[in-house]
Amino acid sequence: MAAMTVQLDIVSAESKIFSGLVAHLQVTGSEGELGIMPGHTPLLTNIKPGMARIVKQNGQEEVFYLSGGLLEVQPNSVSVLADVVMRADEIDEQAAVEAKRRAEAHMADAGADFDYAAAAIELAKAVAQLRVVETIKKNIAR
Repeated sequence: MAAMTVQLDIVSAESKIFSGLVAHLQVTGSEGELGIMPGHTPLLTNIKPGMARIVKQNGQEEVFYLSGGLLEVQPNSVSVLADVVMRADEIDEQAAVEAKRRAEAHMADAGADFDYAAAAIELAKAVAQLRVVETIKKNIAR
C-alpha cells in the first residue's frame, strides 16, 4: 500500500525551492509547532523564522530554513511562501554566528532611537539558521 501524500510547494521570493509529494511537513507557526499531514484541515497562518522539515513520499527527510512567511493548507495541496528559503546545506554557519553576535551586541548597546523589533527579528533569523545547522549535524551523527 502506498503512503498517503499531499502536494507541497515551497516558494521563495526568487524561485520555487521544492515541489513534490510529501507524507509530513513540520514548521513553526505563529502560535507554535505545526505538523501537516495528508487530510489536514484547511489552514492559513503566518510562520516564524525557523526550520521546515519534510518527509517525502519515499521516506527521505529534507530540512529547509525559512525566514518566516505564510503557510496555506488546502485539501489537496500545501504551500509555503517565504521571502528567503535555504536548503540546510546552503546555510553559512559562520555568517549565522556572526549575525547572531552582531544582533546581540546591538541589543546590548541600544540607544534612544534603537529599533529593538528589527534587532529581535535579525536575532531570531540567525538563531533559526543555527538551529537548522545543528539539526543537520545531529542527523548526520546518527
